[in-house]
Order: sequence, then structure tokens, then C-alpha cells
Amino acid sequence: MPSSQHTELRADRRRPRPIRARGTTLLILAAVAALALHAVQLRIDRSIQMFDADGLSPHRPAAGHLTGQNVLLIGSDARNRGNNALGGGNGADTGRADTTILLHVYADQRHALAVSLPRDTLVTIPPCRLPDGVWSRARTGAMLNSAFSVGGSPTGNPACTQNTVEALTGLRVDHTVVIDFRGFAALTDAVGGVRVCSPADVYQRDLDPNRSTRGALVFHKGEQTVSGRKALDYVRLRHGLGDGSDIGRVQRQQAFVAALVRKIRARGLSPARLLPLARTVARSAIVDPGLGSARKLLAFARSLSGIHPHDTRFVTVPWRYAGERVALVQPDADRLWAALRADRTAAQPSGASPAPSAAPVLPPSVRATARPADATPCAHLSFGRS
Repeated sequence: MPSSQHTELRADRRRPRPIRARGTTLLILAAVAALALHAVQLRIDRSIQMFDADGLSPHRPAAGHLTGQNVLLIGSDARNRGNNALGGGNGADTGRADTTILLHVYADQRHALAVSLPRDTLVTIPPCRLPDGVWSRARTGAMLNSAFSVGGSPTGNPACTQNTVEALTGLRVDHTVVIDFRGFAALTDAVGGVRVCSPADVYQRDLDPNRSTRGALVFHKGEQTVSGRKALDYVRLRHGLGDGSDIGRVQRQQAFVAALVRKIRARGLSPARLLPLARTVARSAIVDPGLGSARKLLAFARSLSGIHPHDTRFVTVPWRYAGERVALVQPDADRLWAALRADRTAAQPSGASPAPSAAPVLPPSVRATARPADATPCAHLSFGRS
């Protein structure tokens, strides 16, 4: 065989080597990525804080026979643990539940309903476990937000808020998540900001009524993107918009959460995308033991991945003013809780199998004010008493 042919054969045998090298490089990169994700998971596992499930009431509602779930979301206004840098006030204040939302995920895993419970709602706080192990007495005519502060624990009392919501609704809460000012601000930074709407210009004096001058413009009228401290100011703002009441900001908070969910979905729901967000939240969140690890958090996120924003609704429990407080409107509120306990959708009579395309069944007074999670930022906003 001529030497030129020998040369060609040797060249042919050498050609696959770059391909094998590229394959090896990809395997190494994949291994490095897997190790990096594992390292993030370990950091989450070390930093996430769980509340003691022993504080949950021994008289909880029975678990539902369907596969739907209820998730209690609590926004704490605590000033301790460095939160006073964002919210002002006493750095030792353990705070109350500034925002309370009960998320019902339907058994079809395609629909969800988020129910806002105004912080000033008058409720009965059932017996709750105190830090010394003693159980408190039930309190009637108390504001919902005060359940979080029962016992004065440095981390609040999420179990007491959960007990109160379960007693109020007759719904068994499967998971509870508490996030403070720092965690909220960090999460909005991590997603690159959230698109919101302001119906009017808002100035520094609107954030601080004790200020003598109007100050600089904080939010301009119309749509804008906010993050960090500015996002926190937007959802907590009372005096710049509406009548200065908590009711006036509930729908704004709903619009914000809906926009945040859309932003997270748009970024992608892979572990590589979700784990950094989970790590951000874990630094300042308190969760129930069922969410107390990166693995559990990811499994929970995956369980929600099939719910499109169009099939998620935000509502406020039927309410009326009772002086300076808020009372539930009956029987409308009880009808809402009954509909959620039954997990019914429009094409699904009680006891039937879930219908993926069906809309949730809601009382007319609730359905009329429902806000879809895919609504534009300025849609469906009102601001308390006219």
C-alpha cells in the first residue's frame, strides 16, 4: 500500500478524537453543574428555618380525601433580624402577619385560588402553644394579624396563625411559608424586578406622613418595574393611594404576587432556575417541616408547575367594615370556605373526578371580584373606601 494511503488511514483514525474530547468536556461540565446544584441544595438545607409543628392544634380539620392542597402564605412585618433597615421601627419587634393569603390548589392540579385575608379581620384566635410549652386561652374579637405575635417568640408564631386560619375556614393547611421584609426584597431582586402599576404619582411624604415636605417622586403614575426596597414600599403603601386602609392595598398585593409568579414562570422552572431563588428565600423564610429542605421545596414547586396564570384567581374573603376593623360577611364567607373544602370546579359535581378544563366554583359575590393572575398590572385595581 502506498505511503500516502497509510497517511490517510492514520488521519481517519485520528479524526474521532476531537469528538471524544468534546464529549468528555460536556460530561465534565455536566458533573460540575450537578455538583454546583448539590452545593446550593446543601446551603438551602443549612439555612432554611422550620417552625415547630408541635404548636399546631390537636383539633385540626380532617385532611381532604382529594389531592388538592392548601398553602398559607404569611408576610411578616417583623423588625428584628435586620428587617428594621427596610421597615424602620424597633429592631427587637417580632412583628405580626402583615399579609395573609390562603392558596388553594385544586385536585386537578390545573387551577388555583388565592384568598386574601385582611390583617384587620376580627377573628377568634384558638389556644396556641407558647414558647414555654403552655397553651394560651382562646381570644375572641382579635385581629387576625395578632395571632402571629402570640407568645412573643423572636421568630413569631406561624403555628398560631395557621391554627387561626384552620379554625376560621375549616380547611386543613398543608404547608405554611413565612417571609419577612429582607426575604421579600431579596426575592424581587433575584428575579430582576416585577412589573406593577400605580394609579397616581406617589411621593416620599406618602410613605412617611410625618414628613413636612412632599419630597421626591417614588412611583410615577402607570406601569413600572420595581425591586428590592422599592417593591416592599409598593406593597406596603397605605397613605399614597386610596383611603389609607389595609383593604386599599390588598388588591395591589394580589396584583404584585400575580406579576411575580408570571416572572418566575417566564424565567423557567428547572432546578437550575428555581434553586437560586429558593436559596434567596431560605435565608429569611420560616416554613413548616414539610418544606424544610431543598428537595421538598423543589418537589412542591414541581407540583405547581402545571397551573397556568390564566387558571389562577385572586380574591378577597367577603368583608365589611366594623368600625376601624374588618368583619366577614356571612353567609358569603362560609360559602367560599365550603366551596374550597368541596374542591369543586364548574364541570365537576361534588365527589366526581377532577375536570382539567373546568373553572373553580365560587359564590357570586366572590366571583365578581376575582382577579386572574394573567391580568395586566393596572387591571382590577381599586383602593379601599371611595
